[in-house]
Amino acid sequence: MALTRQVVSTLRDDGTDVMGPETLAWHYPDQSLVSGSLLTVEANHFAVLKSRGAVLNVYETGQYPIQTPDKPLIGGFVTGFFGGNSPWQYEILYVNRAKLLIRSTGIASSSEMAEMSYQVEYYIHVDTKENALKLTTHMPFSGHTISADEVARYAGPVVEQAINQIIQVTPMEKINEHIHEIVELVKEHLASFLGVYGITLNDAKVLILPKDDRMRELISLRAFGLSELDAVRYYVALKMAEKGLVSAPNVAVGQPFFIGGASVGTYPIPGVD
Repeated sequence: MALTRQVVSTLRDDGTDVMGPETLAWHYPDQSLVSGSLLTVEANHFAVLKSRGAVLNVYETGQYPIQTPDKPLIGGFVTGFFGGNSPWQYEILYVNRAKLLIRSTGIASSSEMAEMSYQVEYYIHVDTKENALKLTTHMPFSGHTISADEVARYAGPVVEQAINQIIQVTPMEKINEHIHEIVELVKEHLASFLGVYGITLNDAKVLILPKDDRMRELISLRAFGLSELDAVRYYVALKMAEKGLVSAPNVAVGQPFFIGGASVGTYPIPGVD
């Protein structure tokens, strides 16, 4: 059966766009395209046209008829010899040029070997046609898409290395004092790594917390100016208060708990050895 010309677009039949906020690139799934098919590129996309592995063109916003370099010969040649079927196979790779939010998480260790959980959020975009070509050339597709999660997996080891470079030599309580330094190092490493794929880094945010909930609460108490011993005492008192124990305030201030005028403890009974 002869191939028919068609409109190539990222829009579905219901008007929604395949290229959502989680998709960096999308491979148009139909390769039965012929010369003369209409390529539609939305305002926030690039499109890369390939034929049998070779890049023919990179398009910005607009509508373009797909044409083979051998266009002057194709009419009579295709009709007479191939029965209307095009001997050339085309691929359309759409690249999202809008800003996408990427999240990366992991575990690092402080200088005391305390586990710290980190979360890095950063924005990326593909800025030019040349960068769109670099992306489709250097980053492989998983199926028909390159998702934001795949970018996070690619960049994960780079983020981990940058964060560990500072955290591993920093005491747990002083990590937040170095947060600006950590953010700048993460941005530097990410920008260099993503640039190979034609991806521009816009901004990054880093959040680092102790992995253990108990340690987070103790550090919060230390932030009030309490000593290590007082922080532990107040932490125990808070946990006792959650259980409804009336002796919790005594633990907080380090005083014995009295019942009926006598403090709780062990006392000798008169007349009994």
